[in-house]
Amino acid sequence: MKNIEGAIFDLDGTLIDSMGIWEKIDYEFLNKRNLKVPCDLKDKIESLTFEEGANFFKKNFNLKESPKEILKEWNSMVIEEYSLNIKLKNNAKDFLIKLKNKGVKLAIATSNTPELTKLVLENNKILHFFDSITTISEVNRNKTFPDIYLLCAKKLNLSPEKCVVFEDILPAIRSANAANMKTIGIYDNSSKDQENAIKKIADYYIYDYKELSL
Repeated sequence: MKNIEGAIFDLDGTLIDSMGIWEKIDYEFLNKRNLKVPCDLKDKIESLTFEEGANFFKKNFNLKESPKEILKEWNSMVIEEYSLNIKLKNNAKDFLIKLKNKGVKLAIATSNTPELTKLVLENNKILHFFDSITTISEVNRNKTFPDIYLLCAKKLNLSPEKCVVFEDILPAIRSANAANMKTIGIYDNSSKDQENAIKKIADYYIYDYKELSL
């Protein structure tokens, strides 16, 4: 991680251990309507914005609810988890402290909502570590595009080449590479089927933040 001045972290599945919660929410949401969860659902929605996800659900499951109503229900289902229960990935906080002590600027780049993002960071006592938080709603394109990472760098007042991106899914790693940033893949059980593909294109791949040295 030489010559790195900014570190940009995805939230869900990268910094916090939350992906299992979303799989549970998908199951409960669809089961409530007597609908089955398709085996490829995760792959189809993992890089979408919340709004795109709601539109996807409405269209593909022929739901009577509007996308706005779907979003409201999802939020009500997860807000307690984000404000009280979801924890950081192993050794993530210690690594953030090391970065701050080295003078590295920190940013969040997430497809999650501003509300849930701040709740979970506050609950884990790391909100104050971050110089900027960028949500996908600010760029209007999902993580199959590099826009969110480029905006993060701009907010940090750094060139893309001075930044490293931490992500757990393949499409996001591709986009960060396209933004000319260093990339570090983070193992998450929800994306373990992408592990080998991520290893081929990321600069590093880790299973625990303690593996990284500065």
